[in-house]
Amino acid sequence: MKLWSLLGNSQKLDGGAMFGNAPKAVWSRWLPTDADNRVPLACRALLAQDLDGRNVLFETGIGAFFEPKLRERYGVVESRHVLLDSLAAIGLGDSDIDVVVISHLHFDHAGGLLAPWQEGEPERLLFPKASFVVGEEAWQRACDPHPRDRASFIPGLTDLLQQSGRLHRVEGSHCALLGERVRFHYSSGHTPGLMLAEITGEHGVVFCSDLIPGRPWVHLPITMGYDRFPELLIDEKRQFLDDMLARGVRLYFTHDPDCAMADVSVDERGRYGTRNEQQALAGVAL
Repeated sequence: MKLWSLLGNSQKLDGGAMFGNAPKAVWSRWLPTDADNRVPLACRALLAQDLDGRNVLFETGIGAFFEPKLRERYGVVESRHVLLDSLAAIGLGDSDIDVVVISHLHFDHAGGLLAPWQEGEPERLLFPKASFVVGEEAWQRACDPHPRDRASFIPGLTDLLQQSGRLHRVEGSHCALLGERVRFHYSSGHTPGLMLAEITGEHGVVFCSDLIPGRPWVHLPITMGYDRFPELLIDEKRQFLDDMLARGVRLYFTHDPDCAMADVSVDERGRYGTRNEQQALAGVAL
């Protein structure tokens, strides 16, 4: 199996929203701000090539489904579908993907499932041969969102996934489609049913999604304003990091603009951090 980090469309979002109750004097040391107080964020996918003979894509980023007005509102930088370019750069297209695993259905994680916006054209799914794997609780949340996070979901996406006939809703730590090589962990501090996929092995890798969007959020007190239950998220994060540290599982970051993967570290004060940081993965064997 080979692992590839694949960049999707990048975003610029309000720094205060991304760092919750942390003051700007603290978080501005981690990410630079623009004139509108926005920080740069990646939407990075992970491709496992030849996972039991299949190409498995973990997430799709925000994509290019927004109309221009909304693209500007949500800080999407590029108008083209960058993930498709990243796949093409390694000789693949969306039709070469066998399975797409989505941690939750917020638009910055699932929007890349859709074709780029075209005026007057209805939304349609990409990845015509892929099975779509989504956690059951995250699926139910997308079908019946709370008013607080309703705007985070894409209207009609659940219908398209259901109509594809290729949707797999997962409960538990494994699914029949992916077998024992992929193990699922769950978190509800950010959104109910957030599903974190771990590719197991001697030095496994876990897709941290929005439990830990990037290196600054490894620090326990740092949460996002978008998180539903910050105190719960901190407790979940501590347990998660202890587990990954004990088993030597590497963290894969979707939103960190400069780091794709790193090992967990902990100092003499018990403060978590990262080491062995890698900016990109290009066919790394696992």
